[in-house]
Order: sequence, then C-alpha cells, then structure tokens
Amino acid sequence: MRQVCFLGEKDPHRALQTTLKVEIDKDTWATLKRATFRPFDKSKTGRIAVKVINHLGDEVMKGLNVSWN
Repeated sequence: MRQVCFLGEKDPHRALQTTLKVEIDKDTWATLKRATFRPFDKSKTGRIAVKVINHLGDEVMKGLNVSWN
C-alpha cells in the first residue's frame, strides 16, 4: 500500500483508531483525509491496483493498465 485516503464525513479517525487499537497522529491523519493523492513512483509493470472500501466495509479492487506521459 502506498497511499490511503479517508473521505468520511463523520469521524473516521476515531473509528480507525478503535478498530486498529492504535494511536494515530493527528498531523499524519490530516494528510490522509483528502481526495487528492500524493505523487508516487511510476509502476515498472505499467499496472496499478486501486482498492476502495466504503463505510460499511464493502470493498472493491481493480487492477489498471496505465500509460505514463
């Protein structure tokens, strides 16, 4: 996993801390609660995987072919 984004409207920070039983730094969390990804290194294979998990725990993962300009 290279990036994680949490877009929940309620309090996903608290929910994640409770689920994982860990303390999550608020400054680090602030960098995750957004819809814009940070730049990442290009895939050497030309493929990436995107996984989306909704607030109910339903998940979908899709492998995508990408071309780098």
